[in-house]
Amino acid sequence: MSDESVTETAEVAEEIDDPVEESAEESTEEHAEDADEESAGESRPGSRLEQLEQEGEIAADYLEELLDIADLDGDLDMDVDGDRAAVSIVGADLSQLVGDRGEVLEALQELTRLAVYRETGERSRLMLDVSGFRARKREELEELAAQSVATVRESGEPLALSAMSPFERKVVHDAVAAAGLTSESEGVEPRRHVVVLPS
Repeated sequence: MSDESVTETAEVAEEIDDPVEESAEESTEEHAEDADEESAGESRPGSRLEQLEQEGEIAADYLEELLDIADLDGDLDMDVDGDRAAVSIVGADLSQLVGDRGEVLEALQELTRLAVYRETGERSRLMLDVSGFRARKREELEELAAQSVATVRESGEPLALSAMSPFERKVVHDAVAAAGLTSESEGVEPRRHVVVLPS
């Protein structure tokens, strides 16, 4: 992929009215939609798995070209996690691909999803991680969710958490549900946040 191709991939967001950004929010927070997609995947396991593997390969090619352009060293790992492709970049020092709070990683993930969309014409739910950032963040958020659940059970009052990205909210929603309580997202980006509700 040439520099011109990378630029065209970024510009394609405007041409398609950025459907991937919309689908990211829907797919991470609308549990019913996730269930429907998983059911569809189960009905055609072979074709769905092949589609996800193809997404991973397209993403890896795109990211490898970006790493070359940025003169960064990193190894690419591809996997299928549930009903989405997962690609990880592992390297000695890739903090510039993450950002202070993961904002660069989120932007890079959206660009990668757009690269997949450009090749396949299908919206992607691909998850990108860099140097284990999301894995570490998931552990922190699950601990936060556990503390929040304990607080809500003790007080009997709803508890609003700080603003989070769609990925972060999804992790908290899942952890709260696993603990037996419910939660919902309130507000608009970039201040959209999770509220943990009493039973």
